[in-house]
Amino acid sequence: MQQQTLRDLGVDPGSRVTLLQFSSAFCAPCRATRRVLAGVAAMVDGVEHLEVDAESHLDAVRALDVTGTPTTLIVAGGEVVQRAGGVPTRAQVLAAVAKTLESA
Repeated sequence: MQQQTLRDLGVDPGSRVTLLQFSSAFCAPCRATRRVLAGVAAMVDGVEHLEVDAESHLDAVRALDVTGTPTTLIVAGGEVVQRAGGVPTRAQVLAAVAKTLESA
């Protein structure tokens, strides 16, 4: 079920790592999160950033247990391997991505 939900949101199961961000329209921290995640995706080969509007994807929000925005899911191998709420720092995202890539 989770893998299908991720595919429905546009996550490519062939990607090494996807930073899947759940945002909402009037969420200022979501904009800051977008900048951090997009920056990391641009810096690290094999990492993609995908932003999803939580309000437009309520079934996925429920299926993936997203309780607020911004929420970032780190997806590898078609599975959620880590999650975080709030605005991460670039160092936090880089560390999580490095850990995920090492495990792959």
